[in-house]
Amino acid sequence: MRKAFGATAARPFAPALHKHLTRNLVDASIDQGKYRRQFAADVPAADAAVMAATQRPVSTFALEDKAGEAAWKTVSSRALVATADKNVPPAAERWMARRAGSHITEVDASHAVPVSRPTVVTDVILDAARSTH
Repeated sequence: MRKAFGATAARPFAPALHKHLTRNLVDASIDQGKYRRQFAADVPAADAAVMAATQRPVSTFALEDKAGEAAWKTVSSRALVATADKNVPPAAERWMARRAGSHITEVDASHAVPVSRPTVVTDVILDAARSTH
């Protein structure tokens, strides 16, 4: 059973089907040989190799589960759009950020933006923290 995530993620994912209680769930992880290109293209090769080897699978249930009340309806929000993300299409990131009325920062980075561009991520977090005071 294959699940497609994001714009180009269908082929890199190697899900393993298993039973959990009475439900069939799919754990998805990125094939280690394709990990850097798919998830961390702007991370040094050695670091991306460690990330690939130590990645934890994500349950597709977590990606399909319904969310509760959206906090962005009552709280100021920030969004960081990684314009080179191959897991969540940047156009989708922008759409969600605009819908939420978020203050948007864009950066040329992969999905692994906290690793490749930590200063930008830190700046967005600090800006959000300052805005609550």
